[in-house]
Amino acid sequence: MKADIDLDIGRKTFASGLLPELIDVLRRSRSGDLVAVVGDEESLGSELETWCRFTGNPLLEAAVDRGRARWVFRCGAVPISLAETRPVGSRLWLYANFDCNLHCDYCCVHSSPAAPRRELGLARVQQIAREASELGVKEIFVTGGEPFLLEYIGDLLAACAGAAPTTVLTNGMLFVGRRAESLQTLPRDRIALQISLDSATPKLHDLHRGPGTWARAREGIKRARSMGFRVRLAATVSTEAEAEEFRQFLDEERIEPEDRVIRRIVLRGAASEGDAVTRADLVPEVTITAEGVYWHPVGAADTDLLVTHDIFPLFEAFAAVRRAFDREGEHANKLARIFNCA
Repeated sequence: MKADIDLDIGRKTFASGLLPELIDVLRRSRSGDLVAVVGDEESLGSELETWCRFTGNPLLEAAVDRGRARWVFRCGAVPISLAETRPVGSRLWLYANFDCNLHCDYCCVHSSPAAPRRELGLARVQQIAREASELGVKEIFVTGGEPFLLEYIGDLLAACAGAAPTTVLTNGMLFVGRRAESLQTLPRDRIALQISLDSATPKLHDLHRGPGTWARAREGIKRARSMGFRVRLAATVSTEAEAEEFRQFLDEERIEPEDRVIRRIVLRGAASEGDAVTRADLVPEVTITAEGVYWHPVGAADTDLLVTHDIFPLFEAFAAVRRAFDREGEHANKLARIFNCA
C-alpha cells in the first residue's frame, strides 16, 4: 500500500523512543494521510495496533519483507457517508462472479478478463434466495465481475427477485443476443439495472475503464430503458469536483435522486489511490462470494473483511456478521472507558 509519509524507526519500540516520533508524524499529517512505519522489530505489531486503536488512527496493513516489518496506518477518520440506521442484514450482496469484460484500474476486487471466474453458482444462489426470504432481507444486489458474462444470469436474477427487490450492477455492455432475451423474461417491478457511468463525457470514464467504454455504456443504458427496466446510474469518482460535475449531468438528464449513486474510489483491489477504509469505518452489508461471507462489498476479496467461510445455513452467516459488528461496538466502548480517567 502506497503511503504519503514513510517513517523508518529502525529498532525503536514504545519503550525506546517510538512514541515521540509517532506524535510528531501526526502533527505533520493531514486527516486521511497514510503513514508507513518501517522497522526491524516485527514483535512491535501488537503494540502498534493497540496504539492505533487508542488514538483513532486505523491500522490498514501489516507486512514483512526481507526481514523488515512495515505497517501502514491512516491519520484520523475517512469522510464516508454511512447508512447507520440501516439494519444489518436488510441488504444482501452476492458476488456472482469475478471475471469481467473490462479491466477498470480502480476495481476493489481485482476483476478483469484475466481474473478467475470464482462463480457463486446458480444452485447456491437459489438456496441463498430461498433462505434470505425467511430472514427479512429487503434488498438483494448482484455484482461481480460482470454478472452478464454468466450464461444463466436470467435464472439467477429471477431467483433473487423472487426473494426481494433486486439490483444488478453491470457495465451495460452485454445486453445483446441471449442475454437480452433473458432480460426480457424478468419482472420489471422487481429488478433494476445499476449501470456504471463515471463521468458526463468519455474523458474520465474511458481513462479508468478503457477507450470507447463510455459510448458503449450509454448504449447499454438506452437498451435497458427501451426494455422497460428501471435504470440507476452509478459513478465512481476521485474528487468532490468530479462528483459535482456528475451531479450536474444527472440534473440535466433528469435522473431521479433515488436512481443516482456517486461513490469515491476505495483504496482496495487494483486502486493505487483513494479512500483507505477498514472494518471499523464501514457499517456491515452482508456480502457473499464463492469463498464465504464478507463484511462489505468493497472488500469482498480481502481477508480482513472475511467474516466466515461458511455460507449455510444463511441465518448463521447473518448472525456471524451481527456478532462481529457487536464486537466492534464493544471494543470502541471499552476504549472509551479506558480513556475516561477523570
